[in-house]
Amino acid sequence: MRGLVARSAFALGSAGLVVLGIAGCQQSQPTEGEAAQADLKIVEQVQIDENGAEVKPPEAAAAADPAGNGQAQCPPVSIAMAGALTGPDAQLGINIKNGAQLAVDKHNAANPGCQVQLKAFDTEGDPQKATQIAPQIINDAFTIGLIGPAFSGETNATGDIFNQAGLVAVTASATNVTLSQKGWRTFFRGLGNDGVQGPSVANYMKNTLGYDKVCVVDDSTDYGLGLAQAIRETLGPVADSGCNISVKKGDKDFSAAVTQIKGVNPKAVFFSGYYAEAAPLVQQLRDGGFEGTFVSGDGTKDPAFVKQAGAAAKDALLSCPCGPATGTFAEEYTQKFGEPSTYSAEGYDLATIMLKGIGSGAITRPALLEFVRNYNGQGVARQYQWTPTGELTTSLIWIYKVQ
Repeated sequence: MRGLVARSAFALGSAGLVVLGIAGCQQSQPTEGEAAQADLKIVEQVQIDENGAEVKPPEAAAAADPAGNGQAQCPPVSIAMAGALTGPDAQLGINIKNGAQLAVDKHNAANPGCQVQLKAFDTEGDPQKATQIAPQIINDAFTIGLIGPAFSGETNATGDIFNQAGLVAVTASATNVTLSQKGWRTFFRGLGNDGVQGPSVANYMKNTLGYDKVCVVDDSTDYGLGLAQAIRETLGPVADSGCNISVKKGDKDFSAAVTQIKGVNPKAVFFSGYYAEAAPLVQQLRDGGFEGTFVSGDGTKDPAFVKQAGAAAKDALLSCPCGPATGTFAEEYTQKFGEPSTYSAEGYDLATIMLKGIGSGAITRPALLEFVRNYNGQGVARQYQWTPTGELTTSLIWIYKVQ
């Protein structure tokens, strides 16, 4: 086949070859816009408190090592991970799974007498699918802990199931405030909730950046509505009532919202939702002439947003209760899975906590639940210690920028 192609090219004659050569050179050169897009990255800027003021991160102690001392002994046990591994928002779940897998692999390599399995369950981020998967998790006698579910809607739908089973469920990413108000004794949140993120980023926009008019758009999901409510309440009159907009998960045409936003001419648009909708929204806003700042939360903070939005993502501000990946963790993760992203560090930290519990002899559901409840230790992303309702005792928010 290769010879046939070569002979066909030769038959074109020298003039044809020149044309093909020029065309080939032209195709291999990216346009200026494509080159700029390829260079765009999500870069951490500042850590902020609930007033939107910058907080210098403290000098952190060494993060807990899932390898431990190499002397752990345990029967066959497993940790489950539940979240979107396929579908439009899959990358967020994949980040968690990869972080957890790195911790499990490091533990197992160092502890031949205690081999722990990570069992991943794909919910597609759908609450209904999560309720179908939950019985599979709790009916597995070897599974003594769960990292997840990943999203707020699926966590809300399954929390009672895991609570009744006595299975510790530590989420790396579900941020809806009400989840810790359900009375679940097995629920723990591995990052700050929207009651922290919302006021922090709203005050950052209002007090630090000085925006006097902001349009808030939510995607009508449990996560999007919860975060948007906190944003709107904190912004007060700065959240212009003329562009208080709700769209739907799965929407791709935002022309009506763009028209409404342009009529108000705000300094910024805050989108409360996930990157699958944030990308076309910011593209259509830029195409429609919007020149203000595009701001969003942790559901958008993933390289998939930049890839899908292209040059329109430039200068977007993204808030997240998730910490940046640094040090040895970042190096090991990159070598195994590629560059770490949103919730990668949280997945690693939460798996590490459970592995430390297993290594200490907490090899039943009640024992591991008690270990997590009383845990206090440094991770890659932050210090982990929980209140009786499963919230972290301290949490700050990071601001990132696409640049």
